[in-house]
Amino acid sequence: MFNELEEKFKDECGVFGIYLNEPDSRTDAARSTFYGVYALQHRGQESAGIAVSNGHKIILHKNMGLVSEVINSEVVDELEGNIAIGHVRYSTTGESGPLNAQPLVFHYLKGMIALAHNGNLTNTVELRKRLATYGSVFQTTTDTEIVANLLARYPQDEIEDALAKCLVDMKGAFALVILTEDSLVGVRDQMGIRPLCIGILDGNYVLSSESAAFDTIGAEFIRDVEPGEIIVINKDGMKSIKTIDAPKTAHCVFEYIYFARPDSVIDKLNVYKARREVGKQLARQNNIDADLVISVPDSGTAAALGYAEGSGLPFQEGLMKNRYIGRTFIQPTQQMRELGVRLKLNPVYDVVEGKRIIMVDDSIVRGTTSKNLVNLLRKAGAKEVHMMVASPPTKYPCYYGVDTSRREELIANLMTNEEIAAHIGADSLNYIDLNGLFAALGNDENYFCAACFSGNYPIGTESIEEE
Repeated sequence: MFNELEEKFKDECGVFGIYLNEPDSRTDAARSTFYGVYALQHRGQESAGIAVSNGHKIILHKNMGLVSEVINSEVVDELEGNIAIGHVRYSTTGESGPLNAQPLVFHYLKGMIALAHNGNLTNTVELRKRLATYGSVFQTTTDTEIVANLLARYPQDEIEDALAKCLVDMKGAFALVILTEDSLVGVRDQMGIRPLCIGILDGNYVLSSESAAFDTIGAEFIRDVEPGEIIVINKDGMKSIKTIDAPKTAHCVFEYIYFARPDSVIDKLNVYKARREVGKQLARQNNIDADLVISVPDSGTAAALGYAEGSGLPFQEGLMKNRYIGRTFIQPTQQMRELGVRLKLNPVYDVVEGKRIIMVDDSIVRGTTSKNLVNLLRKAGAKEVHMMVASPPTKYPCYYGVDTSRREELIANLMTNEEIAAHIGADSLNYIDLNGLFAALGNDENYFCAACFSGNYPIGTESIEEE
């Protein structure tokens, strides 16, 4: 059932990994990974898990739920080893359920291996059919298991060589962390669509979807994993293997708009600064006479601050967010839906009453939340409500590891700006345009993937559309 309180796009997963040369205790790797995936909780809230290697075997703990619900101190104490990977998940490829929770652990000719994956393979149907023809048996419906089966075809090779061969067959967007009995491996797709970066903690290497997780455990950010790069970390240190070079990069632009934490740096761009610049650019493109700027917290706040700076209007907190409401609040009636919105976001009456308001949000997907918020501001006495959106109209689904609606559910695909403004009850509605977004981020269409706005997919989607 669609939850009107969770209208935003959902990134599929967050991954984390650490290799400790000389851990102070037997559970330091698991403990650091617990804190790491906790810092990545925003990237996935369906399931969580940690896999740990002690050099001889891999121990796994995973389940459905938030990190705090799945992993506690007793669990960490049982996960002894000096190498660990962790995962938080939203499902896009493969249904949501305990069997598909990650990491996935497998036995093959060379021993045990664990995988955690963020992204989508776009040729899943083709690969699954081919592997089944060779005799592969699948226990899950995730494309992560396809990667494991591909690796198992090269048991005589070193892990990096086997993985390089697999990359020839793998199409799509992916960031993988892989745990063998004695190594930690990271790999990023050839166009760098999904993020992955490297940190260091007291001489020990760490991998993460976002650099903010390094800050949590006290690690130092080194650099991003390059598109098409394989990173192997073991007792000999860190080794880099560069595979196929793509003609261009296609970094997911939505990381900067919504997905990533504002305190992360992804592909040399500080996310918070990027969002402020987008807000400034949005103000340059629009000249609305108003009294103040407010945000839809929290994801719209940085852009709203930038809009206020660019327009010269004051920023105030016009909506207060209840950060303790459950993620799956269900509203069976219109009255309950309105109550649900008020449980999560409530207007500050003294701020908005009698004012001409500019409300900045990061995106509009279906329009239901925007409509409810405009209605709340009207009831609180707002004289005018002008909606500003810090991304272009979302007209196309994503096939690269993001849970988006079908195209026929995307409001910008169904209505004009004026029709959407009337639908949500706003006095006006304005989006940043695609060129303005690229200008604010300091790069162009050859650097980012912006297929959800333009429909220009950098990698073929035929196979995944067949599912």
